[in-house]
Amino acid sequence: MATAPTSTVTFGTRFASELGELAVPWRAAETPDPRLLVLNEPLAARLGFDPEWLRSAAGVGLLTGTVVPDGATPVAQGYAGHQFGGYSPLLGDGRALLLGEVVDRDDALLDVHLKGSGRTPFARGGDGLAVVGPMLREYVISEAMHALGIPTTRSLAVVATGRPVLREQGPLPGAVLTRVAASHLRVGTFQLVRSADDRALMQRLVDHAIARHHPRAEGAVGLLDAVIAAQASLVARWMLVGFVHGVMNTDNMTISGETIDYGPCAFMEGYDPATVYSSIDTQGRYAYGNQPIVAEWNLARLAEALLPLIDDDEDAAVERAKASLGAFRAHYAKAFLGGMKEKLGLPEGLADDVALPLVQDLLEAMREERADHTTFYRKLASGTEIMPWLGDWHARWRALDPDRARMARVNPLYIPRNHLVEEALAAATGGDLVPLERLLEAVSRPFDERPGLERFTEPAPQDFGAYRTYCGT
Repeated sequence: MATAPTSTVTFGTRFASELGELAVPWRAAETPDPRLLVLNEPLAARLGFDPEWLRSAAGVGLLTGTVVPDGATPVAQGYAGHQFGGYSPLLGDGRALLLGEVVDRDDALLDVHLKGSGRTPFARGGDGLAVVGPMLREYVISEAMHALGIPTTRSLAVVATGRPVLREQGPLPGAVLTRVAASHLRVGTFQLVRSADDRALMQRLVDHAIARHHPRAEGAVGLLDAVIAAQASLVARWMLVGFVHGVMNTDNMTISGETIDYGPCAFMEGYDPATVYSSIDTQGRYAYGNQPIVAEWNLARLAEALLPLIDDDEDAAVERAKASLGAFRAHYAKAFLGGMKEKLGLPEGLADDVALPLVQDLLEAMREERADHTTFYRKLASGTEIMPWLGDWHARWRALDPDRARMARVNPLYIPRNHLVEEALAAATGGDLVPLERLLEAVSRPFDERPGLERFTEPAPQDFGAYRTYCGT
């Protein structure tokens, strides 16, 4: 393995140093013929990287993990997790590596993390590799989420490795994604430590999480309360834009409150709470409308892991944890209703008991009509399209004197439409990056209407058929 030449960016080893029991030092697999496909230059600059250096052979080597930065100790992180409700005692980064932490220009500490960098000791039966399509999907969706103002991990780059990777469809071009996150601490991280019954390690993990993400929190209870509030806000934001995560396992829920792991994710078009896109979610556990309930369930698993630090008396610890979990629904309801008031341009001082029935009646009408979840609000704001299916709801809404200009500012016009994502990924897999670049151009400014981007506002054509997404592993 090579060492990177002198760089202005210094990599830290905070996770590996403070929580070494949860990390396995490892190195990325070699890449036969690496080629940079897409680079997030604004994010690179924020991290202190020279984008031109990242385009060099040494920079591309860093983005694939084959060139290790001075001072870095790449590690695969361990965690457990409930996957579709079933507990797996040991998961971990089977195809990923934490290169280390960097301090950005705002003095925030951020992880730089690789996905698809080869097998690790946590790989189980997997090959540890990733392919171009799913890695570019994460790049597009995570950057769209960032542009929408939703907390998320971000994508720095995708590099084609030159190595074919065998999947069900046959051999596909391999790729490595470089991801940036507030951290990769997950509910599953705490579950792993709890299963080891190591109180001292759990205390260090709690202290590490508090210092890194929730510095005002006091102890395990304070951390639990902070994560509950952050996740309630996050999932409400997903619901407001019609985002369907698709695989809300506990190892995919962060302690920071960021969205993570864009596998079988998608944006809903026709409004329906039962919407499921993931091919492996055969029971609809992670359907769009179930996401708040699943988040609450996941947070209960975090509470269980923290019980020994909440109180030495188990019964008292359970009661205190239940009290914390009881706040989730109130946090979520406040965030969701507040967001819907904004989407509908309602007066800020409008009482909740007036706004809530209006919102509920609208969502039911949208479900019956299968109204497009994104364009509906922009059309409502413009008043240019008659929607008779709204009935007297429209008159009730207009009587409240909605702020239409405000609606245009908070309701996106451009999202990563599923048919356009598939079109862009198919083209990129075949070597044509132009459709991907056009899609990124649209979703990077989701609220600003621009001429020439009309097709990016349109739902999928009828012949697109029922949409299914896949994990890409």
